[in-house]
Amino acid sequence: MVDYLIIGLIAMVVSYLTTWPIKRLALWVKAVDYPSERKVHSRPIPRLGGLAIIIGFLAALGGQFVYQKFYPSDIARLSLSDELIGLLLGASIIIAIGIIDDIFELSPLTKLLGQIAAATVLVSFGIKMEFIGNPISGGVIYLGGFGIVLTIIWVVAFINVINFIDGLDGLAAGVSAIAALSFAYFAWETGQISTAIVAVAIAGSCLGFLRHNFHPAHIFMGDSGSMFLGFLFGAITVDGVMKSIAAIALLAPLIIMGIPILDGVFAVFRRYRDGQPVTQADNDHLHHRLLRRGFSHRQAVIIIYLWSIALSAFSLTLRVNPSAYKYFIIMFLLFLSYIFGEYVGFFDRFNNGKHTFNRGKDKTK
Repeated sequence: MVDYLIIGLIAMVVSYLTTWPIKRLALWVKAVDYPSERKVHSRPIPRLGGLAIIIGFLAALGGQFVYQKFYPSDIARLSLSDELIGLLLGASIIIAIGIIDDIFELSPLTKLLGQIAAATVLVSFGIKMEFIGNPISGGVIYLGGFGIVLTIIWVVAFINVINFIDGLDGLAAGVSAIAALSFAYFAWETGQISTAIVAVAIAGSCLGFLRHNFHPAHIFMGDSGSMFLGFLFGAITVDGVMKSIAAIALLAPLIIMGIPILDGVFAVFRRYRDGQPVTQADNDHLHHRLLRRGFSHRQAVIIIYLWSIALSAFSLTLRVNPSAYKYFIIMFLLFLSYIFGEYVGFFDRFNNGKHTFNRGKDKTK
């Protein structure tokens, strides 16, 4: 595990150190997030912090290539495969779009087209869903051409769920670090070494940035960070985690990323029901509801961290428990998620305003 630790440390240190000059760069190019009614910060905060995550991530991969050249190891070896080249090329599109959006604010359609283009690059380099495990027969289900479409939808969805949850200081970076470590373990356990290395580099770069981004944040990751992380998660789940014939491989990413996925799905449904554009931001996300329950900024973030850790831990046990217990765990997770959602009022908008719990006084505007 020392090899993986070195990769994570390189990403963390580089991300941590580069955040300072990037903050000055963001102020210079006027990439600044100003307060508004739907936002919880009360002063202008520079964005573009995603650049520090990107640089930390690339430094870790580059350091791994140099390290393994002089100290060959079969434990953690990264190969410059077509899949990795496709991931880096697709990421370059996302990075360009994110940086431009952080500075000039692109239209939702432009960003969507860029996300589709990046996902298409992945597919063209062989990163696509070719099969999924069959939960009934235990074999595999080959997807054929549908796998290409499903891959693009999957990657674009992951890009946007990370973007949706990036609403409190340190929230997206912390949840991403937790998810990345979970994916790293899952990939390592299934023999997907390159995917495990990429996931560890993601975790390290997020943790390094988190020191600057945790409440009170000195810099935001912006779309350059959230879209980059979402793209990487979409890619590694397709290329590594889901290349297992186990049917549970399809569920694992959905459970590990359960909170941002749940928040994203409800945001889309909520805006559609209210007749609003899906891309129109609001202040009704999970983290906003925790604030309205009376929790402080830090408490709300930590609660979501703990729930993400619980989901990740449960998802990893699915690989070692007998089949009967796996379905019990899934049902138990769904039940706990429902209770948690009810507690924070997640379903209020879908119950015609009828409250199951006493929500208390709304403390946000």
